[in-house]
Amino acid sequence: MEESNRRRQQRRNHPSSSSTSSSTDRTRFRSQKFSSNPAKTIQSSNFVPRSTTTSVTATDNTRNPGYVPRWKSETNTNKQLEGAKEAGEEVVSIVGTCPFMCPEGERAQRERLRDLAVFERLNGDPRKTSAALAVKKFCRTISLKYVQASDVRPLSVLEDTLNYLLSLLDSSEHPFEVVHDFIFDRTRSIRQDLSMQNIVNDRALHMYEKMVKFHVVSHHRLRNCGSSSTSSLQYLNMEQLTKTLASLYILYEANHSSNSFYENEAEFRSLYVLLHLDSKSQQTESLSFWFCRVPSLVMKSKEMHFARQVLRFYRIGNYRSFLCIVSAEASYLQYCIIEPYVNEVQAMAISYINNCCYKLHPYPLEQLSKLLMMKESDVESLCHACGLQTSTDGGGNKSLPTKQTTFSVPKGSFQSYSLLRLQQ
Repeated sequence: MEESNRRRQQRRNHPSSSSTSSSTDRTRFRSQKFSSNPAKTIQSSNFVPRSTTTSVTATDNTRNPGYVPRWKSETNTNKQLEGAKEAGEEVVSIVGTCPFMCPEGERAQRERLRDLAVFERLNGDPRKTSAALAVKKFCRTISLKYVQASDVRPLSVLEDTLNYLLSLLDSSEHPFEVVHDFIFDRTRSIRQDLSMQNIVNDRALHMYEKMVKFHVVSHHRLRNCGSSSTSSLQYLNMEQLTKTLASLYILYEANHSSNSFYENEAEFRSLYVLLHLDSKSQQTESLSFWFCRVPSLVMKSKEMHFARQVLRFYRIGNYRSFLCIVSAEASYLQYCIIEPYVNEVQAMAISYINNCCYKLHPYPLEQLSKLLMMKESDVESLCHACGLQTSTDGGGNKSLPTKQTTFSVPKGSFQSYSLLRLQQ
């Protein structure tokens, strides 16, 4: 008993070596963890794991060297050509040999997938088409290295294809949104084939003029469709209108002679100015710099003079001069661009009259319709859309009571009101 008590006492006074070692390790761990010396921390943080990002990227490019991201579009075709030239690589121009509006391989594949637009279906069958109906779709992912000549249409076929597409604009069998969506995609494919073959002659230039005209007319007609689903179509159409105009201007510059310009060039140049009447609209450069790059003969044309006058009257708020010059001189294409601004200026004029005229003398709608060049019924409708009330006297004459405090700009887009003189 005494021996066991002695041994127990010795263990209390002299701990075992294992417990001592464990305690020492715990103390060392704490001192390292909270040490003020940063050397050890830096040393431990300098460890860099083997990177997998670089190897994956390299593997992907090696496995598929022709891969092009999905955001590549027809505008990147020229960039690929320019990049190859800058790198000193030999650039081989593609010469298309496809005799049809749609390559046979694509046509067969789309029949199997039932990927045919309503205009391409043979007798309404979504699984059948023909060479006279199918039109090549726009392909977002494309690489020049892997394009075959048999899949690219030559210039003569592209011209026939464009004429066929534009003939569908007057189709009454389907809503305009459906017609627009089909032509919108297929004209992008035409521009893509032109870019891949680097065609920049006069025939290509006239094709671009036709495609710009399509987008301008669509800009006008989509606004008047009255459907809420067309807002996205309007945005995409405006985006492609801007791109197609930019390409057209490049073609003008590439084919200019020293002392002349193309027959329609002045009108198409003026469209850029009219698209940027509002200083809040997005533009890559100021109009003053853009004017400096326009040939002097074009700047002196009546079309450009008209556009600059419209720009000036709109920005200073001279609604009377603005409406007069638009109704007297605007071409159809120019008016398609200006129309939203016309309705905005007419509403602004009503605001001025409401605020400035004498309260005890209501403004006659007949006189207001002459001032705004609108039908009297359209004037009354616009007043109501702006939150203003109209009145009728005993003789049936309608007028606008002034000094009303309920005026507000209509939310969303304006209803389309035609100018009387332009309509005549």
